[in-house]
Amino acid sequence: MGFQKFLKSIPKSTASDRTSLLPLALRTIDSSLGTTTDLTPVAQNQLNQLIETHLKSSFTAKDFLSFLKNRIHYHPILTNLDFYLFNYAASVDSFRHDHTTFEWMVRTLAITHRLQYLTTLLQFISSNPCPCADGIFSCPKTEPIYRFAINAYCKVCRFDDALLAFDTMRRLIDGKPDVAVCNIIIHGFVKFKHFDKALEFYHRMIGERVKPDVITFNTLISGYCKNSQLGLALQMFKEMKTHGCSPNVVSFNTLIKWFLLDGKIEEGIGMAYEMTEMGWEISAVTCEILVDGLCRKGMVLKACDLLICFSMKKVLPRTFDYSELIERLCREGNVVRATELVDELWRNGNLPSLIACTTLIEGLRITRKIDEAYKIMEKMLQECMLPDSVTFNCLLSDMCDAGRAKEANKMRLLGLNKGSDPDTVTYNILISGFKREGKKKESEALVEEMLDLGFIPDIATYNRLVDGQAKSKS
Repeated sequence: MGFQKFLKSIPKSTASDRTSLLPLALRTIDSSLGTTTDLTPVAQNQLNQLIETHLKSSFTAKDFLSFLKNRIHYHPILTNLDFYLFNYAASVDSFRHDHTTFEWMVRTLAITHRLQYLTTLLQFISSNPCPCADGIFSCPKTEPIYRFAINAYCKVCRFDDALLAFDTMRRLIDGKPDVAVCNIIIHGFVKFKHFDKALEFYHRMIGERVKPDVITFNTLISGYCKNSQLGLALQMFKEMKTHGCSPNVVSFNTLIKWFLLDGKIEEGIGMAYEMTEMGWEISAVTCEILVDGLCRKGMVLKACDLLICFSMKKVLPRTFDYSELIERLCREGNVVRATELVDELWRNGNLPSLIACTTLIEGLRITRKIDEAYKIMEKMLQECMLPDSVTFNCLLSDMCDAGRAKEANKMRLLGLNKGSDPDTVTYNILISGFKREGKKKESEALVEEMLDLGFIPDIATYNRLVDGQAKSKS
């Protein structure tokens, strides 16, 4: 039974018998949709009571929408009966749905994945337009309502329903459809690997004089790339200009990514430089794509050179974290190059992250480059970048082992001034270092400082530290 036949099959209700029509509505819709609704007598009684209590004899669309939102939507038993109630309301002689009830019902059915009801609802809307459309112009909410439904269909690959809804919407609205609706369909086709249909729909929208936007082109460029058609993707990129559309960062990033994946290194890097020439700022995502793509091809040093070049041109984003590149350089034994990269970027105002600095210091420690590690730690503290206690104490230990306890203690004091709190391990490392160098005065001062800070729990620990100093002197 069609939807219009269903409406004709329900006698027009009056105020006295409006709830008696509900069971008939339930049975008739179930029959037409091939579904079954098991409504217990208790639920039926609850529903009747809610209608009698909260819907006036001549309720409006506003009243009905409030009833759905506040009385039905969160009801544990009756929430799935909202569509039946929608159709029950349509059978009431004095009532007429408008775009507010249409929109609520479309969104609810789409979100709850009841798409079989959604198709029926869209047919009803096309045959029973909103009262806003009684004049010369169509209801302005028609397109947003259908757009939501089309998006729901495309998400689950129901493109026949999506195209039917699009064609129906096309007849109902004034003028051309918005490009956002077309983009939803094109994106759906690309997502589910129907790229030929995406191109077909694109040419259709061009024929209907719907102007594509940057989202349209980015979606198609991505589709070409995923189908290993980089030449056509680049051609689509150039076609943007003929339609008066400028590429954005996403356009460039997509092409850069796929050029690098395809081994076209120079083309990918060239796209990055073209970005800057066109006045676009290189984003952190762009840098991640470039660095990751080059490193995957074993071109780690080229990635370093590229970042330094961007930094010197003042186009390297300050939000880009190059810690992974530092880690890769250290892991491959290029600690010197990693240090040069950090120094160069830091000098140009691109401060490394705490993780990048910590990684570099560990790499320098492993290769016994204590001087370089000390300089990095000093610069970190001057920038108020406080390292973790393990990294800090390990570097102090390395310095004390090298007979540089005085410099290690100087670093502790710098950290203290910048907000770093030394722990018991820190003091023990420095005290041991001063002992080995025979510097009793400095060692005693640290013991007294530990005592003041409460780091010495008992007299036995204190005596052990003092005895250690005496033995060191002898």
